[in-house]
Amino acid sequence: MEKELGNAVAERILPPTEQEVSNEIDVKVQKYLRGEGANLEVLKDKKLKGQLSVIEDLYGKSAKAAAKVEKWLMPSEGGYLEAEGLEKTWRIKQETISHEVDILSKRNQHDIILPALGPYSLDYTSNGRYMAIAGRKGHLALVDMKDLNLIKEFQVKETVRDVVFLHNELFFAAAQKKYPYIYNRVGTELHCLKEHGSVLRLQFLKNHFLLASINKFGQLHYQDVTTGSMVGSFRTGLGRTDVMQVNPFNGVIATGHSGGSVAMWKPTSSAPLVKMLCHQGPVSALAFHPNGYLMATSGSERKIKLWDLRKFEVLQTLPGHAKTLDFSQKGLLAYGTGSFVQILGDLSGTQNYTRYMAHSMVKGYQIGKILFRPYEDVLGIGHSMGWSSILIPGSGEPNFDTWVANPFETSKQRREKEVRSLLDKLPPETISLNPSKIGTVMAVKKKEKKTKMERDAEEEAAIDAAKGITMKKKTKGRNKPTKREKKKHEIIEKAKRPFLHEQIKEEELSRKRSRLSEEVELPKSLQRFARKKTVT
Repeated sequence: MEKELGNAVAERILPPTEQEVSNEIDVKVQKYLRGEGANLEVLKDKKLKGQLSVIEDLYGKSAKAAAKVEKWLMPSEGGYLEAEGLEKTWRIKQETISHEVDILSKRNQHDIILPALGPYSLDYTSNGRYMAIAGRKGHLALVDMKDLNLIKEFQVKETVRDVVFLHNELFFAAAQKKYPYIYNRVGTELHCLKEHGSVLRLQFLKNHFLLASINKFGQLHYQDVTTGSMVGSFRTGLGRTDVMQVNPFNGVIATGHSGGSVAMWKPTSSAPLVKMLCHQGPVSALAFHPNGYLMATSGSERKIKLWDLRKFEVLQTLPGHAKTLDFSQKGLLAYGTGSFVQILGDLSGTQNYTRYMAHSMVKGYQIGKILFRPYEDVLGIGHSMGWSSILIPGSGEPNFDTWVANPFETSKQRREKEVRSLLDKLPPETISLNPSKIGTVMAVKKKEKKTKMERDAEEEAAIDAAKGITMKKKTKGRNKPTKREKKKHEIIEKAKRPFLHEQIKEEELSRKRSRLSEEVELPKSLQRFARKKTVT
């Protein structure tokens, strides 16, 4: 007996390293548990007790599995700049950061100067591997950001206002002078989308395979890139705008207008889902947090506002003007104006954004667009003299899911992902403000059937109310007792009528039920003798 106890104790005692890992997993398990377990000892029903104990075991197993996944499959941890003493993080310059980081990270700091072809706009693929750049004077290029290799560049010899990748790096769309065009990876023109007109801004809805655009006449277009059909085309009625952004959570397009309002749209409705007054002057920029519940807007009255889209209320108002806004994967907010970039961070987790980092470009550079690179601590800046890339520690997601976005995917994996995403493509009708409602069951309140006594009481109350109505005194000849009595009788009959209709309906239902029961009750041997229904 003593030997068995000794063996059991030896099994529980783990080596120091394994004990640390076990303790760390236990801490993570507590994070994933759904509150405290139910006290099953007080239950007397054995069946219910058994069912609940199975559910509690499943909760424990799922929490332990999630903790192990976090421990072994998500080993990287995101970090932020930390200041010592009186030092402030926004005073740390890019030169200081470049001396402290590794060689691969240092390669992400660069400035490409092309003054004759700017200002530049840019876009990244969902995995952050490739970047498309577009110069206003017709320069288009595709760059592999992992190896910093130029894949293709060409000149379209006309104005280019915006560029956006489609579902992967093989195709991208450019908003040119008259129409938007779709090109492939090697620069071959595939499609000219003449129905869109002269487009100012482009957005791509990756879950729905929809290319959204807004032109200089304020017309919003949605085109399905898999079938080529135009899903939605309507006028916003709010004037010309070049401020448009897609909410990554629900696929709703938001547009900012000169009247200070922000309108949210879906392709199946010509009327805006929401129209909210955000600023007293024109809206200059807007951006959505990756969780979809937080929106940042900037107005010409030099205010940046953070909105909670669940209640449509202002969470925070910050001083400053922004020509362009963007949220990172970890929730950092960057805004650019003139030749200055400011990064705000919610480091406390209370949705209170404060200054985190700052960066000044060369005096005279005019920033046109800023965009965080996915899965990297990098911010891309398109400006009047070219484009630049700076390091923002803590902006990118440190752990990537290869089923969602893989920066190191091969051509075979890319093909498989493309087929899988086409099979999982969502129809345009699923775009709504709250996509979590899709698939739920609407609760319908059943009408409680009234008893005979309640119906009789209601009928008597209605008759008494009808009898108590005072008759108006009318002119001579129309106030005879017979006419007054006839009128009273009509009022009483009118009060009785709804109850009579209800009674007739119930009798008809009971007759139908009795017929059905008779048909069902007949055994098979006697069904051939049943009276057949006459066909009229």
